[in-house]
Amino acid sequence: MKKLIAGIRSGDPGSLLAAFLYFDVSFMVWVLIGALGVLISQDLELSPTQKGLMVAVPLLSGAAMRILIGVLTDRFGPKRIGAWSLSVVIISLLWGWRAAGSFPELLGLGLLLGVAGASFAVALPLASRWYPLAHQGLAMGIAGAGNSGTIIAVLVAPRVAHLDGIGWHGVFGLAILPVLATLIAFLLLAREVPPRTPPRAATVLREPDLWWFCGFYSVTFGGFVGLASFLSIFFHDQYDVEAVQAGMLTALCVFAGSLIRPVGGFLADRAGGLRLLRLLYGFIAVLFGCVGLLPPLYPVVGLMFLGMLALGMGNGAIFQLVAQRFAGQIGVVTGIVGAAGGVGGFFLPSLLGALKDLTGSYGAGFLVFAFIALGCRAAIAVHQRRWTLAWAPPVEELALDQPRRIRMEVVFGG
Repeated sequence: MKKLIAGIRSGDPGSLLAAFLYFDVSFMVWVLIGALGVLISQDLELSPTQKGLMVAVPLLSGAAMRILIGVLTDRFGPKRIGAWSLSVVIISLLWGWRAAGSFPELLGLGLLLGVAGASFAVALPLASRWYPLAHQGLAMGIAGAGNSGTIIAVLVAPRVAHLDGIGWHGVFGLAILPVLATLIAFLLLAREVPPRTPPRAATVLREPDLWWFCGFYSVTFGGFVGLASFLSIFFHDQYDVEAVQAGMLTALCVFAGSLIRPVGGFLADRAGGLRLLRLLYGFIAVLFGCVGLLPPLYPVVGLMFLGMLALGMGNGAIFQLVAQRFAGQIGVVTGIVGAAGGVGGFFLPSLLGALKDLTGSYGAGFLVFAFIALGCRAAIAVHQRRWTLAWAPPVEELALDQPRRIRMEVVFGG
């Protein structure tokens, strides 16, 4: 405990707490449409395709915003950009509370909520840059724990919406209160870090390995965040589970994928990222292939829980490899690969909804996702020897003094 307290005091505890609060409340708001998806869909009588698109738009917008806000954060500082983004989030919540009564309006609302999904680009630099190398893991771990906001949203929002006189519009209104409180705390606690020149992205864009990582991460992080937003609708539509219970089942699965991410990075450090990823993609293909067969509710919850575990571990493993391959351009590569993950999060709910309309079942969408994961496993098998020789040596050959800052930051980041 003394070491923990000493580690926290080695940097700026106020900025660290501000980063955690900002990250937590931003993640809560980012997936709010998905958490309320069952109730919104019933109210607006949406088709499966529209449901998928409704929960997917904030994820796509968050991916795009992440690159923009990352650049702005480097230029103007995380405190200034974080305060600005929370203000935009409050405006979007006001819209969801007082208006947003049609499908096109919900899509517009989702675009604005994407600002909250770009919170990685503010919270992680704010925490990281105030701490020495020796305590980067602790700082990034505390800040990164803010993705638990996803669990709060899927667990609490449906229950509050069922209270008398609240409804799903009212949840958006009530969500303004924690966001406003976080904005005030953020302004009081966070200390601005010196701005820096944004790194150039043009050179890394020509690297084929970058696009392989984007594809891999669009499956793991895209799968995680896409399902976190869509599972409530899936449990309700496919198994006739009412909204509050669907939220609880979703929270259980999200909890697994959210907390296991650092373990994936930890195991990748020790077993090798490529070896671990091949194993994980195999599990993902099998587990979601079984989900695609649409077994009864409780077996499918178990499969989904294990699937989210594998996706969460894959997120950590991929960024362990990113750090090995792009150690000199880690900032810009993290942003690009992270954005690709958000794009994957957009496509999965859209795919599930569209194939539900075409085939009458969500099973086809999960089977396609399983085949895509199998494709990732095959791609790693094809390239593993070349990558091992070029930049991913066996773990026994890795130097013991690898830069801890990079390794821990990427495990928790993006």
